[in-house]
Amino acid sequence: MEPMTLEAFEEASECVREVTKETKLIYSDFFSRQSGNKVYLKPENMQQTGAYKVRGAYYKIATMDEEARKKGLITASAGNHAQGVAFAAKLAGIKATVCMPKVTPLMKINRTKALGAEVVLYGDVFDDALQRAHEIAAETGATIVHPFDDLTVATGQGSIAMEIVKELPTVDYILVPIGGGGLASGVSTLAKLLNPNIHVIGVEPENAACMKASLEAGEVVTLPSANTIADGTAVKRPGEKLFPYIQKNVDSIITIQDNELIVSFLDMVENHKMIVENSGLLTVAALKHLDIKNKKIVSILSGGNMDVITMASLIQHGLIQRDRIFTVSVLLPIARSVGAGRGGHRGGERKCHQARTQSVCEHQPQCGRGTSHYDGGLRNRTQRENLRSLEAGGLSPEIGAFKGDLQ
Repeated sequence: MEPMTLEAFEEASECVREVTKETKLIYSDFFSRQSGNKVYLKPENMQQTGAYKVRGAYYKIATMDEEARKKGLITASAGNHAQGVAFAAKLAGIKATVCMPKVTPLMKINRTKALGAEVVLYGDVFDDALQRAHEIAAETGATIVHPFDDLTVATGQGSIAMEIVKELPTVDYILVPIGGGGLASGVSTLAKLLNPNIHVIGVEPENAACMKASLEAGEVVTLPSANTIADGTAVKRPGEKLFPYIQKNVDSIITIQDNELIVSFLDMVENHKMIVENSGLLTVAALKHLDIKNKKIVSILSGGNMDVITMASLIQHGLIQRDRIFTVSVLLPIARSVGAGRGGHRGGERKCHQARTQSVCEHQPQCGRGTSHYDGGLRNRTQRENLRSLEAGGLSPEIGAFKGDLQ
């Protein structure tokens, strides 16, 4: 059956139901109020392997003949496609090898291995890992299952659009993350086949916007680099086979800065109690870029595979960006000691403290004159309010750089 046709999408939608969880739309009061629209989340982060990728991988393997299956599979992935291929291969009883960039989160590596796949770490970005996968395929005769530049894989990913339209027939906009273009081409093509009036907007990291650059050039181009915390969409060159479908069916592209993803992670955790990886948060951050009101919008949350260290770092930096955690130093009087002189003090001592959603350093009169006291009282106040409180107490606070790098 020819891929990317309505018949193929219908077949794929039935096929992937065998292995996918039902991810019903979640209406978001928070993002709806914030954007002035009716916002729904498509939580593919809740899938069996933590991402939508299992859809395309399983449909691809389901359409392969026995001869191709016997040769084994090899793919390249930043993590989510890897788990999709490993899971689908395990169900089919096929050997799978996965090439992954060295910077892939440890959780994705371990989960891929746990599903029975052999993992080869190579290069810094997806494109490097893909090159290695082609080299191994040439050596072993294994069948390449490309994570996005494969029309059959893209057809499987497009099953998301079928579910969205069935559940919300009057949807106006669908926001979809773009890395290499597999998800975006599948979703946009089927959405337009089902209802040409649906607007499909692709969302890319600003520092890895290979699809936007290609659309502007009118042909597929390669970026010199793809540096972003959205590792699942850190792609330098989009899919050649998919590009015509993107040109035809994606209405526009929004690019997102990394710092926008940081606060979006915080918003998602605090308001929806969900873990969504940075690539999946692209469509949430994009809501603030839309110049529309009172529309029904679906943001596809493409995945939720993230290690705990990265989560902690994102939360910390999100709090910093919103002035809910900061470093402040104050000059505190210290107690009289031997040699200080009668009735005298040894000047003061400047101490530094990292404040987490609360003020630091209130001098407590009950502690006695000349006593150095360090306290973290005053919760739920802004940085400015905390500083005013310290100044009102006769202290001279100085804001410093918070210690901690984003992982």
